Amino acid sequence: MTEPDDRARALGINHVALEVGDVDAAVEWWRSLFAVELRGTAPGMAFLDMGDQFVALSETADGDGTADHHRHFGLVVDDLDAVEDRLSEVDGERLDTGGFDVRDPWGNRIQLVEYRSIQFTKAPHVLDGMGVDGEARAKTAEALAELAEKDMAPD
Repeated sequence: MTEPDDRARALGINHVALEVGDVDAAVEWWRSLFAVELRGTAPGMAFLDMGDQFVALSETADGDGTADHHRHFGLVVDDLDAVEDRLSEVDGERLDTGGFDVRDPWGNRIQLVEYRSIQFTKAPHVLDGMGVDGEARAKTAEALAELAEKDMAPD
């Protein structure tokens, strides 16, 4: 057990904001590659739901597709093979990183990880509501070991 701490704990990512050159085209790109719902819009912005989190797309003249080589965010998905299959159908680029990184048409780098392979967990009722079931929600031995090291393994 760790000592009491007066700092707030980071519990997860609520949302990520990305700059894009065309918000409507960006929404189309995201919805062509991933099963995400449009939460809402504001002038020059769109918000895409991902379970209990979301991505905010913000149209800006700076969202010109100029790639940033290191900045990225990690996105948890239920099926990397499905992304691989669809990536050739959308204007997306798989990067040669040793992992599963893609770049959208505006230069944003997205590192994809499969839910089963990470220690990040969602409550069963949240997974049910998101339609994640079967093998997609079963953690790998490595992910379970990471959770056990932190005394957070499921019963």
